[in-house]
Amino acid sequence: MKLLLRADASPTIGAGHLSRVVAYAERAVARGWDVCFAGRTDNAEWLASRLDELSVARRPVSPWESLASGFDAVLVDHYSAGDVRGEVNAAGALLVSIEDDTFGRRPADVVVDSGLTPGPRPADGSGVLLRGVSYTALRDVVLRARARRSGRGFGAPPHVTVVLGGADWAATVGLLLRALADTGLPFVADAVVRGEPVVPELSEGQVVRVAAPHPGLLDLLATTDVAVSASGVTFLELCCLGVPTAALQLVANQAPGYRAALDLGLAAGLGDAATLAERLPSVVSALLELLTDAGLRSSLSGAAASTVDGLGADRVLDVLAAY
Repeated sequence: MKLLLRADASPTIGAGHLSRVVAYAERAVARGWDVCFAGRTDNAEWLASRLDELSVARRPVSPWESLASGFDAVLVDHYSAGDVRGEVNAAGALLVSIEDDTFGRRPADVVVDSGLTPGPRPADGSGVLLRGVSYTALRDVVLRARARRSGRGFGAPPHVTVVLGGADWAATVGLLLRALADTGLPFVADAVVRGEPVVPELSEGQVVRVAAPHPGLLDLLATTDVAVSASGVTFLELCCLGVPTAALQLVANQAPGYRAALDLGLAAGLGDAATLAERLPSVVSALLELLTDAGLRSSLSGAAASTVDGLGADRVLDVLAAY
């Protein structure tokens, strides 16, 4: 099977699309498939390096019929690609389309929406519909970290990781660090973010370390006690790991996932990032409860880990292989 992966990463797009296609690349290469990638990897070189480790060849982005030529299937994880099924099929390839609710929605031979609670989808002539969190595709490093966290206790002081994805959300991270500091509790916090967030004045026993996204992020998450995260791909990784998490909605496409996470009891809610500054006292209260309530942490951890197993890439590739 020859598979082409098409996705982009950039300071504005973030790194979530690239993270998902890396998961597909890992599982496809493990099956002995011939895998290539086309797209930008700006701002996510630490993820793109995994494609090089897997010997996934890079192809220049070109018109769809030319790009798909010679492949059995093309997997597209891109919100602005549009309806490309006709061109991909004309080149002799199947189209696998990754969508997040209405974002990235297009007709395809195989449609994948790994949302926690996908809503109704209008009929558009698509073939196989694979919908639900069981199709969440997470990288091998996440699955290994999941096993390593088994039976881990709560640190003193607790280790907190603040991670909002690959785009530049330094101002939002600065507000979250301020809220953490305002809890008055001791902690060691790692803020993984592009840019330079404002680090607030800290009380005794409070430590903040700031770093750009890097290949060791999963090692960090594997040893963290509590996370503060946006409601995108990284949040699903945290669910798989069973990390008690306070989640916020960072951008519009995260709204369905954020609401579902709260409805399913997978995260403590911090609301919309756009209004974070004016709601800071309630954010402080939510973080204080998460850091002090062992029962809440246990409940969130158990529900999240049992909901997201991260094995979606293999489930999708099984369907594609049998198509």
